[in-house]
Amino acid sequence: MDALGINLGYILMQILLFIILFMVLRGYLYNPIINNLEERKTKIAKGLEDARQAAIARDSADAEAKKIMDAARAEAAQQRIDATAQAEEAANSIQAQAKQEAAEIVAAAREEAEEERNAIMAGARGQIASIAIAAANKLVGESMDESRQRAIIADFFAKVPADAATLSGTSGDVTSAVPLTDAEQTEVKKTLNLEQVTFKVNPSILGGLIIRVGDKVVDSSVASRMTAMRDSLQ
Repeated sequence: MDALGINLGYILMQILLFIILFMVLRGYLYNPIINNLEERKTKIAKGLEDARQAAIARDSADAEAKKIMDAARAEAAQQRIDATAQAEEAANSIQAQAKQEAAEIVAAAREEAEEERNAIMAGARGQIASIAIAAANKLVGESMDESRQRAIIADFFAKVPADAATLSGTSGDVTSAVPLTDAEQTEVKKTLNLEQVTFKVNPSILGGLIIRVGDKVVDSSVASRMTAMRDSLQ
């Protein structure tokens, strides 16, 4: 070995030093690097898994948020529909109430006007009776006593026609030219023998009564008799 220029001891020393250096590097440098790389690999894998889980959670949250938004939009739409329906119902109720109030006002005005007309006609009854009595006195050429005058006035305004005896029923309507007195109404009810009688006033009939029971009518009004007289003279 010496002849070849090779120092065996030196080579062995070099090999030993290399082995010692290798062992030192492996123990103090290689293994920590490997371990560090493994730890980084594990951290990276965990980070990727966390990112994947986060992405899944984000997608789930987005889906849940979309579901909540859709539900909120649907609820808002339903609330608008309900609000519209309530507004329409309120408007219809107001209109119906206004119509009812208007009808009540018209009915009250009509009733008030009818009462006022009846009061005027009742007040004019005495004047009409006086004119009728004066005309009767001229016709008979003498003055009639008070009882005869009252009888003529009662006959003119409230005499029940004989044809009314043919009417049968439990209720009816009696129309007169002027409001009848309580005594006259009582007499009419007694004569007609009806359980219920509705009294109405129509000045256009001039005098006499129009009696309706069911679908049957007896018309003894002055207007009707004047029309019949006019027709007979033509």
